[in-house]
Amino acid sequence: MTQTATPGEHDQSSGPVQDILGRLEQVSQARTVTLGDVVAAFGARSFLPMLMVPALLLISPLSGIPLFSSVCGLTISLVAAQMLWPGRDSLWLPARLMRQQVRGVRARQAVARLDRLGRWLDGHARRRFAPLVTGAGGRAVLGAACLFAGSVIPLFELVPFTSSLLGLAVLLIATGLMTRDGLFAVLGLVVVVIAPLVPLLALGVAVDPGPGGAI
Repeated sequence: MTQTATPGEHDQSSGPVQDILGRLEQVSQARTVTLGDVVAAFGARSFLPMLMVPALLLISPLSGIPLFSSVCGLTISLVAAQMLWPGRDSLWLPARLMRQQVRGVRARQAVARLDRLGRWLDGHARRRFAPLVTGAGGRAVLGAACLFAGSVIPLFELVPFTSSLLGLAVLLIATGLMTRDGLFAVLGLVVVVIAPLVPLLALGVAVDPGPGGAI
């Protein structure tokens, strides 16, 4: 049942991404916020929201905190792996990961910065190419893509924009799964393929600066 919105919360007409941001906004009212607090807010059976939350945070200014992207990537890979696990209906995360925390004020600022993105995603998501996200094969491919994205994020954390691109990819896939929008899911897969090329291109430019360049 949808609860009546209170000041500072997203209204009842908001879509799934805005609903998740609204829940994050509520959790961030505390002085410090742990990953365990977020899991408790969404419930241990909420696989897709818990896939979307770290993806959203990777796109926020919080991704600039050292090792924060790695924590988000590990969370994404663990959630995706359990989504692929046949018969798994309850989310498990390591206690050490659940204790990871961020200051509430920084979390609130990050959520506020994501509001426009949430509105855009909810406003443009619609049911299309549904078999891509409803069939067992399609969901397995999407889950594997999220598992891959989460796994490589710690490797590329120091490369600018890479972790945020992979966060965007997972966000698009999760939004596609939640809204039955196969187009969003496919766009997410494309970004998963492209994002890891960024550090390789950056390394190529550094090694070969071009005519007249100096090493």
